[in-house]
Amino acid sequence: MNIEKIEAAATRLKGIARRTPLLSSPHLDAIAGRRVFVKPECLQHTGSFKFRGAYAAVSALPPEVRARGILAYSSGNHAQGIARAAQLFGVPAVIIMPQDAPAAKIEGTKALGGEVVLYTRGGESREAIGARLAETRGLTLIRPYDEPEVIAGQGTCGLEIAEQAAERDIDRAEVLVCCGGGGLTAGIALALEARAPGLRVRPAEPEAFDDTARSLASGTRQSNTQEAGGLCDAILTPTPGEITFPINARLCGPGLSVSDAEVLQAMALALRHLKIVAEPGGAVALAAALFRSEALEADTVIATVSGGNVDAAVLARALAG
Repeated sequence: MNIEKIEAAATRLKGIARRTPLLSSPHLDAIAGRRVFVKPECLQHTGSFKFRGAYAAVSALPPEVRARGILAYSSGNHAQGIARAAQLFGVPAVIIMPQDAPAAKIEGTKALGGEVVLYTRGGESREAIGARLAETRGLTLIRPYDEPEVIAGQGTCGLEIAEQAAERDIDRAEVLVCCGGGGLTAGIALALEARAPGLRVRPAEPEAFDDTARSLASGTRQSNTQEAGGLCDAILTPTPGEITFPINARLCGPGLSVSDAEVLQAMALALRHLKIVAEPGGAVALAAALFRSEALEADTVIATVSGGNVDAAVLARALAG
């Protein structure tokens, strides 16, 4: 993985992906005790950053391979990104999703033309199901994070952060990234290494699913004791990726973790003060920016809001708190 691959992905995504803004609010600055900027990838196509990596990977395939169809597994955001990318190219997409995925994500994937295959998280292997489908139907698997072209696509978000920071004369900041398997984290870290080396990436995770933070601290890939049951469904992965972890171990600062209550509070603050809708997994970085000030060093923090595909009941719970 290198900056050239990310720049190539940016070329293919030009005019396709949205260039999301950097947002700010004096109220959020006051809570955090420093300048806070928010990169709202919830405004990206399909409601999350995942569209970047999905389109980058689908567009990189040879046309004859792409035409046979795309396979993906996802709790929802990668699913919708792949479904939309495949739809844009007019090719089939089969998505393996957990039965406990938010209904909004399952229905959103179907609405974009994706064929959804449900499985039981923790009881069945999505990888095994995917391998069978790929073999029997000739589909090409695009993994949600451990895929070079996917990482490159996510890295285009980092290119934008570097440009937007320069526009504001920000040459030193901590960039907090919502982290599951580490694809967005790795892509942004690689882009910033090349384009804005004064900006350091910090992965952010839910407290009960902080495998990346523990892996960075130990130097080896650690696993979570559970794969389901958390509020932040979008970033519940069992262990950091084989490709993503070495990148993040080399480039990232220590990981941060936040509670579900803090995530819900960050969702409410994002809606009230930035007028954006964040899903729980997409709000962990903002929660860390607001409520982990003692662990942050820079006077400026840039936090990703990585997705906004949230069921109405969960959003209502956040606002009621």
